[in-house]
Amino acid sequence: QVQLVESGGGLVQPGGSLRLSCAASGTIFSINGMGWYRQAPGKQRELVAHITAGGSIFYADSAKGRFTISRDNAKDTVILEMNSLKPEDTAVYYCNADIRMRALSSYQDYWGQGTQVTVSS
Repeated sequence: QVQLVESGGGLVQPGGSLRLSCAASGTIFSINGMGWYRQAPGKQRELVAHITAGGSIFYADSAKGRFTISRDNAKDTVILEMNSLKPEDTAVYYCNADIRMRALSSYQDYWGQGTQVTVSS
């Protein structure tokens, strides 16, 4: 099986920073795209940032200029550095990855359990 475990959420004041980390573990042959989504109360889950295995990056407009996504392929880890946080960034943040468990298997979508980020004074 495969697990994605997130860490790094918490309470931060407006203008502050947080670093989210997500590590994949289990039976992993290869990982394609990895990304971060978020879901605020009463809203749909939305993509925040995504990075391919080759390093191509996409940011939602809300994240551009403030968030940085990176990955360590050797450690099967994806990081989201968040700066200049705003109250509207408050949400549960979820890690997502397309993972192939074996050489002849197809890629499947996996999700972490979510980590709460609260931006408030």
